[in-house]
Amino acid sequence: MTTSTDAAVPTCVVVMGVSGAGKSTVARLLADRLGRPMAEADEFHPAANIEKMSAGTPLTDADRAPWLAAIRDWITAQATAGTSTVVTCSALKRAYRDVLREAGARVRFLFLNGAGDVIGDRMARRADHFMPPSLLRSQFDALEPLQSDEDGITVDVRETPELIVEHAAVRLDLSAADPATH
Repeated sequence: MTTSTDAAVPTCVVVMGVSGAGKSTVARLLADRLGRPMAEADEFHPAANIEKMSAGTPLTDADRAPWLAAIRDWITAQATAGTSTVVTCSALKRAYRDVLREAGARVRFLFLNGAGDVIGDRMARRADHFMPPSLLRSQFDALEPLQSDEDGITVDVRETPELIVEHAAVRLDLSAADPATH
């Protein structure tokens, strides 16, 4: 686990929150702003997890373990190559974030926080996603917000994605000129 704040250490910003919070949109904007590669955590799920969620069944911690390990390993591979990254990941529980922090990079979190009705409305309007709105309650039930000793910030999802990215860049002191960015 890398905990250094040295700018030469590759950094991964994990854009986290419940499904429908806007992780993909914010992460894409942030990655573009910083010139970093981005990974969608959904792409690391094994088929069995996607089938389970598509059927309306919440994942267990055991279901999530190999998924989180795969994301952690991707972050480490990128950091080993000297590349800072942006990743989307619900990272709902501190234990999940602890797994991601085991990566060979400085892992920081951008928690997209919002009320259930706001996020539920967003989920109802999106198409072609395997996560049904019926599982939103289970995500809120599992959610453990960032704690004061975790490296990250919390932002309100009612802000525009552009403003969220601006807040993140300033409050996390992120720069495209970071020598470990590329």
